[in-house]
Amino acid sequence: MSKILDTINSPQDLKKVPQENLGLVAEEIRQFIIDSVSGTGGHLASSLGVVELTVVLHYLFQAPRDFIFWDVGHQSYAHKILTGRKNNFKSLRQLGGISGFPNKYESPYDPVTCGHSSTSISTALGVAAARDLNNQKHKVVAVIGDAALAGGMAFEALNHSGHLKKDLIVILNDNEMSISPSIGAMAKYLNRIISAPVYNRVRKEVEGLVKRIPRYGFRVYRAAKKLEEGLKNLLIPGILFEELGFRYFGPIDGHNTDVLLATIKNVKDLNEPVLIHIITKKGKGFKYAEDTPDKFHGVGPFCAQTGEKVVQMGSGLEPDPICRQSFTEAFGEKIVELAGQNEKIVAVTAAMCDGTGLTEFSKEFPSRFFDVGIAEQHAVGFAAGMSLKGMAPVVAIYSTFLQRSYDQLMHDIALQNLHVVFAIDRAGLVGEDGPTHHGPFDIAYLSSVPNMVVMASADQKELCDMLEFAVGHNGPIAIRYPRGSIAPIGAAKQDIQLGKSQILRDGKDLAIIALGSMVSPSIQAADILGKEGIKSSVINARFAKPFDTSLFLDLSNRINKFLIVEEGIVQGGFGSNIIEFFHSQNKDVKIKLLGLPGMFIEHGPRDVLLERYGLSGRPIAESAKTLVSS
Repeated sequence: MSKILDTINSPQDLKKVPQENLGLVAEEIRQFIIDSVSGTGGHLASSLGVVELTVVLHYLFQAPRDFIFWDVGHQSYAHKILTGRKNNFKSLRQLGGISGFPNKYESPYDPVTCGHSSTSISTALGVAAARDLNNQKHKVVAVIGDAALAGGMAFEALNHSGHLKKDLIVILNDNEMSISPSIGAMAKYLNRIISAPVYNRVRKEVEGLVKRIPRYGFRVYRAAKKLEEGLKNLLIPGILFEELGFRYFGPIDGHNTDVLLATIKNVKDLNEPVLIHIITKKGKGFKYAEDTPDKFHGVGPFCAQTGEKVVQMGSGLEPDPICRQSFTEAFGEKIVELAGQNEKIVAVTAAMCDGTGLTEFSKEFPSRFFDVGIAEQHAVGFAAGMSLKGMAPVVAIYSTFLQRSYDQLMHDIALQNLHVVFAIDRAGLVGEDGPTHHGPFDIAYLSSVPNMVVMASADQKELCDMLEFAVGHNGPIAIRYPRGSIAPIGAAKQDIQLGKSQILRDGKDLAIIALGSMVSPSIQAADILGKEGIKSSVINARFAKPFDTSLFLDLSNRINKFLIVEEGIVQGGFGSNIIEFFHSQNKDVKIKLLGLPGMFIEHGPRDVLLERYGLSGRPIAESAKTLVSS
């Protein structure tokens, strides 16, 4: 039997489907997502939770003329399927394929490229304000989750929206809150009444009529308003949004297409700030994702029948034959060990307990573990307060999300010279999540922060040593490390000392100064060069700031060719700072910088991207040969 989805290649095709069949369309999309993501991996659970909502939005609105913003964007798979990318969906997150997030360069239906949370309402309000200035008539919708709504930026946008009173629809996708049957039934009943066009028309007319009553009009209106708000406070959990200037509707069943359709259709033309509160289930329709939504939030290839992880041979996903710990796992194990020895150590994360390796810490030391939610700025400011009172906060955070806290790094931490440790996971290229999640910028922006010490670990063992050093340091200090694992570099034990590098190889033809994750491929490059008679020194820099000026000067007295290798942007990065240093010392040396270009790197397997940008063993060796022969 043919599927309805086979006939849908655009929102215009969807609008031809009879309303009574929209639920069936949602079921077909849900199965399509499961079948596709089981082969590619991706953000499954969140996308399964908003299928019905996505169908209804594209049924009622006229995208791309109307704007639909998906906060964070990892729930946008159904949106992509309905907007012309269905036939290419098997390439999801693959090199050269479609992005796992909304991407403005991929489709006119994606108004922005996004991958960080709590941004949608701000952007949507800006579009609505510009629309009115341009005398245009299109609609603007922002879909935001309950976790993302906790971000400060979202609350700032809500506050401003209520002040401007623009025609804006915010849909709160709540997949955490549970509502008891009686309250839920009452809320649905009230929602049917207050979302009806006749109610809203009469409401406005009565308001105007009452206000015109001589002497007592406004007094009566205020009394009626207080009564209405009091009832809403008792019966509807939306009084906060009403006080912020939004008309609140809900909560409603986010998996009932008829209810969604009726509610959104009734309120879409109110021409004021509206918030529709829907209740959904993360992972809806796939038992394994419903039972363990955290494990199926971001997932690799899996078996659609069993939910078990699948390893695709030849894909670069083969099991590590040495069964190495990842950097994240090594960090998680070490911080538990250190916290057992030092009761001042506290761990702070922004809604990434498992992702940053803090799950075991949260169990062992629950009173010393703080998950602040999706609020990176607050996480850093909170850590500053803990440090002021003598604690030793360790902020575990992804490189790309630390970007959101730059002012707090500068003002709340560095200016006060407070002892806060930043454990920066996913530094450099992260792979299939692409430009919104790559972390190539931290070396450049952290190196510019006064009082900040910046380290980068070459392997998992060195990460543990650096974490122990950082906890004992006095002042702001950061350790960056990549996603996944790296084979041990096999260096002899050498204690971490502030600003000191480690000599791994000694050669006369050139010096390769490698930082962090680039130490291992630089050793591979030195081996390749050695077979061709080129003898290279290999330095494990360890510190991007302060770096080992005495060692580098000593090297420059006997070697005049330097290759600097880092998994970060070249502009303003580690190598650029070394060039400035040698220039200040009037050293006549030839320096070649290897790093990432100052651009947003596409998505694809991490090892493939490193090879493409010249940061694996053989291309590093080729760059070294070019330098030596120059």
